[in-house]
Amino acid sequence: MSSSNSKSSDKNFVYREFGNDNSPATERPIPELPPQQQNLRVQATRAGRKGKTVTVITGFQAKPETLADLLKQLKTQCGTGGTIKDNEIEIQGDHKQKIMEILTKLGYKAKISGG
Repeated sequence: MSSSNSKSSDKNFVYREFGNDNSPATERPIPELPPQQQNLRVQATRAGRKGKTVTVITGFQAKPETLADLLKQLKTQCGTGGTIKDNEIEIQGDHKQKIMEILTKLGYKAKISGG
């Protein structure tokens, strides 16, 4: 019984310190939800940005390519810069209303959060 048990334990690792085992089990797929199923929050904030106002859009469940395309569209519509940090889109300036209009036209469910 122990001999068959040791053979199966050779294949299943509990802990491995060294090696580049890029198995499919370690990869985490990002769920890509359609815009109608995503609940986004649009908020203008200055916290941690040296007094500069930034509009932050949170709640995305999309691939990085989709976020990059949306970021480009929002930056051109608002006429300002922006970036993606931690699966959130940051647009420079206070553009809450304009971003809300753009997101609802694209089919996203978005709410203005905060004061």
